[in-house]
Amino acid sequence: MVDSIIQNYTNSEKKMPQNLEAEQSLLGSILFDNKILEDLPTNFNSQYFFDPLHANIYDACISLTNVSRLADPLTLKNYLNDNNLNKDIDIEKYLLDLREGVLSLTKAKSYAEEIKNCYIRRSLIRIADDLIDKSINPKIEVTPDQEISETEEKLYNLAEKDKINSGPIDFKSVLTSATNQINEAFTRKGKLSGVDTGFSGLNRQLGGLNKSDLIVLAGRPAMGKTALATNIGFNAARSNNTSQNDSILIFSLEMSAEQLAQRILAEQTTIDSHKLRNGDINEKEFAKLVATQNDIYNLPFFIDDTPAISVGQIASRARRLKRTSGLGLIIIDYIQLIQGSKASEAQGRVQEVSNITRGLKSIAKELNVPILALSQLSRAVEQREDKRPILADLRESGSIEQDADVVMFVYREEYYLDKSEPSQRDNENQETFNERFSKWQDRRNAAEGKAEIIISKQRHGPTGIIQVQFEAKFTRFMDLAQDNRLPDQIY
Repeated sequence: MVDSIIQNYTNSEKKMPQNLEAEQSLLGSILFDNKILEDLPTNFNSQYFFDPLHANIYDACISLTNVSRLADPLTLKNYLNDNNLNKDIDIEKYLLDLREGVLSLTKAKSYAEEIKNCYIRRSLIRIADDLIDKSINPKIEVTPDQEISETEEKLYNLAEKDKINSGPIDFKSVLTSATNQINEAFTRKGKLSGVDTGFSGLNRQLGGLNKSDLIVLAGRPAMGKTALATNIGFNAARSNNTSQNDSILIFSLEMSAEQLAQRILAEQTTIDSHKLRNGDINEKEFAKLVATQNDIYNLPFFIDDTPAISVGQIASRARRLKRTSGLGLIIIDYIQLIQGSKASEAQGRVQEVSNITRGLKSIAKELNVPILALSQLSRAVEQREDKRPILADLRESGSIEQDADVVMFVYREEYYLDKSEPSQRDNENQETFNERFSKWQDRRNAAEGKAEIIISKQRHGPTGIIQVQFEAKFTRFMDLAQDNRLPDQIY
């Protein structure tokens, strides 16, 4: 049945949507009064016209008026003779007929809208034709999922065409937009311009996670990258619960959706995550679990745990969610697990990661949402006495550092101190060992339950260190209690 439909469709002669009368009426109105151009939508352009001659006439009108010259049949004819695809048409007479055939100048906007609608329908047909052709004659290196992603991207770009700025914006518009953002931050709880992270120090330093920013969160294994990112995402979802237009989407390439959900439940119930995994809980704890589940059940929080996902698939699924449920933040765990293209693979891992980070930054700008992307660190950290990470420790650091608007590291000194608990050396007397152990113990006690979020790069503001609390058994990061709080370090 489907095969016959496709066969009939491909063999049929399709009449492309068009309205030549509307095109003629609009052009006639412009030739009668050039000020009509000022009333048209700023994004209206010649590609909307079906007739190539009409497109040339429109472009010529734009070119002349842009240099403050009159666009009428007499001034246009010399510019159009060479571009007249139909030599049988007397271009001067055609232009005069267009102008004299004008019935109403007030309907110019309606004509423009009809012309654009026909263009959109023609574009839809071309997208459908292209999809059918590629499906009937597939390429070996292109999977059906990739075809779906590419088609979704084309449809999204077509739908968003009017919303995407493709040229210079006047300063007045930019200034108004910037002022509105400042006003939003001024009137918003916590004085945030971006997405609420749930961490006061981080919000204060970054102003929240800002739209179109690529924020990279990196750390060595066992530092708590996933836990921190999940905490931020859940905090944002809870903060945005009053608005369903701010959904949070996390791509978990390493952990399953169920594992992430268990982490969130452990954090919210303050029940040991190990006990939850094993079902080792009492009736009181189970009741607390059910109550917590009911409390957070309707939060705008989405998890995609597809392994080895590509940048194109991330973009496609994010676009889809934005259309259906709105989108406020994307979290990706983590960059090095994203599948690169076959072309970039051949160029080496550094180039592959570079293409991935550029792609993520493009998605952030296109969808106008922040992207929080996790990244691994190289083993160089382990070779230094001071284990605090620096920008050079990023794997494939050049591209990640360059494309990211913010680079943050999570660091827990407690983890490294636990691994370096001193033992008595050969020929070391007890007193010396006790003194050395005591110093280690003091450092260990001071670091217990604490972590650092190190902001090493920020395009919009200062770098610095945010002190937070970490509770391993609940996989939870929190603000330090006020009486224990260490001052934020700014450098």
